[in-house]
Amino acid sequence: MSSQENEAPQFRRVIAGTLFRSKGRGVRFDAEAPPPKPEPVRRPARVAQMLALAHKIQDAIDRGAVPDRATVARRLGFTRARVTQLLDLVLLAPEIQEHLLQLEAIDGIEPAAERALRSATRLAIWVDQRRVLGQLRSPQRRP
Repeated sequence: MSSQENEAPQFRRVIAGTLFRSKGRGVRFDAEAPPPKPEPVRRPARVAQMLALAHKIQDAIDRGAVPDRATVARRLGFTRARVTQLLDLVLLAPEIQEHLLQLEAIDGIEPAAERALRSATRLAIWVDQRRVLGQLRSPQRRP
């Protein structure tokens, strides 16, 4: 036998079991399983928070706790235009508001943008609001 035949078996390894592919600098295979992925971080969507704030502001104005939107803007450090944008959310159809309040941001990814709702808030008829928001959600709008 040659010396190469004697050395070859010690460099060969037979692995019985499962190998796990791990990424990083290049790809390698490990015998140990990677750590489990952390649970996704869930929190109320930003649009849900803004809608809840809008309801609180409107309630404070209705009760007389604040005289007008300008006072609210000064106290919160918002512009009057921003307070108006927030209070326009209260004008959405009730089922749209209910849907928005149930939205969650998962791992920081927001499911809806408040800016996308502004075109619907300008419509006074709830059927038209539903139609406009239905078009925003349809897959046909995406290129």
